[in-house]
Amino acid sequence: MDEKKWLADEFEANRGHLRAAAYRMLGSRSEAEDAVQEAWLRLNRTDTTEVDNLGGWLTTVVARICLDMLRARKTRREEPLEMPVHAAIVDPAKDPEREAAFADSVGLALLVVLQTLAPAERVAFVLHDMFDLPFDEIAPIIGRSSAAARQLASRARRRVQGVDEAPEVDFARKRTIAEAFLAASRNSDLEALLAVLAPDVVFRPDATAARYGIGQMRGAADVAQAFKGRAQAAQIAIVDGEVGFVVDIGGQIRVAVTLAIGDDRIVAIDAVADPDHLQRINYSILRD
Repeated sequence: MDEKKWLADEFEANRGHLRAAAYRMLGSRSEAEDAVQEAWLRLNRTDTTEVDNLGGWLTTVVARICLDMLRARKTRREEPLEMPVHAAIVDPAKDPEREAAFADSVGLALLVVLQTLAPAERVAFVLHDMFDLPFDEIAPIIGRSSAAARQLASRARRRVQGVDEAPEVDFARKRTIAEAFLAASRNSDLEALLAVLAPDVVFRPDATAARYGIGQMRGAADVAQAFKGRAQAAQIAIVDGEVGFVVDIGGQIRVAVTLAIGDDRIVAIDAVADPDHLQRINYSILRD
């Protein structure tokens, strides 16, 4: 079979799944169609000879496109959720042909809640809870560690289920831990660093951040040693909705770091320094 025709057939076979995933992430049918169409264009520009699972590859591509679209909304007023045409049906039981369509509107409440989530939370929750994608596969899509992706999905799940997280208390605790980490790093205090790091903490920098001298690593001893004496130019901040810090070098943000915190210890540290990625990250420096 001609390769282009095979790709087209495979794409059409996955189109419904891709559209459903994009709609749940974006809450807009028109934007979901745009995301799926963009995935088709990227498929045609990509050599897929090394792709073992085309459906999984397409899901990943659509998720990344949706994440970019969600982050872009932060720079403008977010568009209102599109109401399905069938949402106005009063009594679908009187019209069997519309009954199935009406059932879909039950998901409207979920979409409304998803609109309140941060982009990375939204994508992690949808991909894992609705489409069973493992966190190891979600992590590179959202640019976080697997542990951080799990935490984002868990937090999103609690919000969807209406569970109160007492955010003020939780935030204060996280900030205290983040500040303790920075202080220990600046003071070269290994004992204090180990006190705030989980035993299996993972540090994952992007390729640009790794050039500053710390590569990917796992384990409290190695991470503590790597951060000893650093963080001199770091400032505590909220980075994409997470407590973390930014490194300001010469008046310019060069690195953005998020800290995933669980059981009063840092379980994952993610560092981004790629200039294009930094432009899409929302951060605010916290003042005393």
